[in-house]
This record gives sequence, C-alpha cells and structure tokens, in this order.
Amino acid sequence: MKATSALLIVIVLTGVSCRQQPAPAAFGPSAVPVSVAPVTQESVPTDLQVVGTVEASAIVQIKSQVAGELTKVYFTEGTTVKQGDPLFDIDERPYQDALRQAEAAVERDRAQIAQAEAMLDRDRAQAGFAEGDAARQAELNKAGLTPHSTFDQAQATATQSRASNRADEASIETSKAALASDQAAVETAKLNLSFCRISAPLAGRTGNLLVHPGNLVKVNDVALVVIHRIEPIFVDFSVPEEHLNAIRRLNASHPLPVKVQPRDGPPGAATGALSVIDNTVDSTTGAIHLKATFANADGLLWPGQFVNVTLTLDTRRDAALVPSEAVQSGQTGSFVYAVKNDKTVEIRPVVTGRAFENKMVIEKGVAPGDTVVTDGQMRLYPGAKIIAVGAPKPATQAQ
Repeated sequence: MKATSALLIVIVLTGVSCRQQPAPAAFGPSAVPVSVAPVTQESVPTDLQVVGTVEASAIVQIKSQVAGELTKVYFTEGTTVKQGDPLFDIDERPYQDALRQAEAAVERDRAQIAQAEAMLDRDRAQAGFAEGDAARQAELNKAGLTPHSTFDQAQATATQSRASNRADEASIETSKAALASDQAAVETAKLNLSFCRISAPLAGRTGNLLVHPGNLVKVNDVALVVIHRIEPIFVDFSVPEEHLNAIRRLNASHPLPVKVQPRDGPPGAATGALSVIDNTVDSTTGAIHLKATFANADGLLWPGQFVNVTLTLDTRRDAALVPSEAVQSGQTGSFVYAVKNDKTVEIRPVVTGRAFENKMVIEKGVAPGDTVVTDGQMRLYPGAKIIAVGAPKPATQAQ
C-alpha cells in the first residue's frame, strides 16, 4: 500500500514538472546592440605637426649714448610701450653747457669773418689807390719827370697792397672754416643733448629695469632695459628634410598656413603664415628650420613659450573618413566591422591613412556611404546580427 502511494506521488510530480518546462526557442541568436556611424567624405588637410618655440620679432637692448646720471624712469616694468614713448632721462646740464659754448664759438667766428671782410674792403680801396699811383709814376718816370726812387716806391706800395688783399681773403676763409667746425660742434652738442632723453625705438613689451635712477651710466655700457616686440611675433620650428621640396614648391605659390597652440598656456590657437625657410639643412638632425609669423594682437603667444605647431601643406579632397574608434587591430592588420543591408556585419580589412581630429582616413577597404560599427565590437563575429543603438554616454562621477 505504501509503495503504491509513493508511485502515484512520483507520477503526479513528474506530470507537473513536464507542464512547467518552457517551449523550445523558436528564434535564432538575439541581435547584438552596437553603435554605428556612416563613412563620410570630407576634405582633409595634409598637416605636419611638430613642437616649436615662440620668439620675439625684434629684441632691443636700450643703452645710453651719453654718460651721466640717470635721473628719471618713465615706464613700469613689464608693460607695453609704443614707439617714441619716453623711457629714461639722463642729467642734461653738462650737455646744455656744451651747447652754449659751441653756439658762442659760432658767434665769435661770425664776428671774425665780418671783421676780416671789413679789413679786406679797406685794403682793396688802398690797393686801388696804390695801383693808380704806380701807373702814374710809371708814365712820369718814362717821361723823365720823376725820379726812379719815387717810381720804385709806388710799385712797392702797390705790391704790398695786393699782398694785404690776399692775406685778408685767406683770413676770411680761415674764419669760415672755423665757423663750419663750430657749427658742427653745435649740432653735436644738440645731438648729445637729445640723447639725454631716451625713447623707445619700437613698440614692444619692457622687461625688468636693469639700472635704477641715481646711478651713473656710461656710453654704450650696460643695458638699461630690454624691449621685446611681440606684435607681430615669430614661431621657430623644424621639420624633416624630406618635406623640404614640397614646402618650397607650395610656399612659392602662396604662404603656407601655420596654426599653433600653447602647450601649457591658456586654451586657444593662433593662425599665421610661413615666412622663412632656412637656407641650409641641419646635417646633424636632418631637419630644415622654419619660421612663421603671427599678428598676436591678443597676446596669446609669449617669447620663449613652447607651442604645438601644425603646418598645413595641402588639402586632400573627397577622402573617406570613419570615427577612430571604428578601426580595430588584428593579427593581419587593421579592420572594421561593416554593416550589411540585412543588418549583419562582416570584417573589412582596411588601409588607414592619417588621423584627422577624432577620425581616421581610410585609403582602402570602405567607401563613403558605408556604415561601420563604432562601439560593441567585442561581441561581434562575421555574420552577427546587430541592432543600432545610441553611443554609450561617458560615466559621470558621483556627486
């Protein structure tokens, strides 16, 4: 009796278990959710990216052209000055005295010239009388009406008068030469006096004040301050010599654009143009030195700063691009998962070109209009069914 009851319980439980089992799956493997993107066709610039340094377009060491005491400073260290702005004053009193002395010497020379010209006029009058008397005495002596001594005296007087005239003329020339020399001394004194006010020879930014008021300065001695012109400004950089011919050829038709971005500075980029190609290749590095010019009106670039330089050589039009994350690496090279019309994927080996922003140029393997998988490749295999979903959002930190 107990055995029969147990057997009935097992049969009942077996029936219940069979009724609770699900039916076999009627569908194949489920579709894999992935992110996709189309292959686009864009114009891609051919860029060379290197590191460069910023250099002032002009550097001037301000030195004194006269000796004396530094009496005044007009600018504040580290500020921008315009061309012609006053920078320093040197004690001008000794140079004012020198100018007055030179001007007095000029007046003396002019007075001496006037005196010599007056003497010349007097001596010319006397010489005219002596010449006339000598002529009369010659006629009288020829007629035997005057003694030879009187004739000789008249001739000697005329000769002496002519000599006096020549001496007066020489004195005038000497005084004129002295006048010219003293006038030059006046100009020199005026120039030295003007050097007592030192002005900015160009617009730029001043550095630290190197000599303070009260100190004595010498002619062309130590620099008083250094000015850097930063508008415009230069960026120096080097590229491999293999690009030299292309750079020369393209730059001959139009200045090549150059974009720079400070490495550790404020965000932003400056755009300029290639201005100098060095005349020799560095044999030790195999690089050619280049220089680009930037307006730098916003003051983004600073002398001595390191910057990331992008030199654009040319623009490739109608290039095929895919998002960089679509390109995968395999044992045989790079590949992408291309989406077919039936929503399955296939592996496409690709030949990649250069990176452009967050995309990759594809030289061979896909064409504009194709669709590639950009996220979720780890779950894919050739022929896998996919379903396109939005790109995953980046994880945010807990607040």
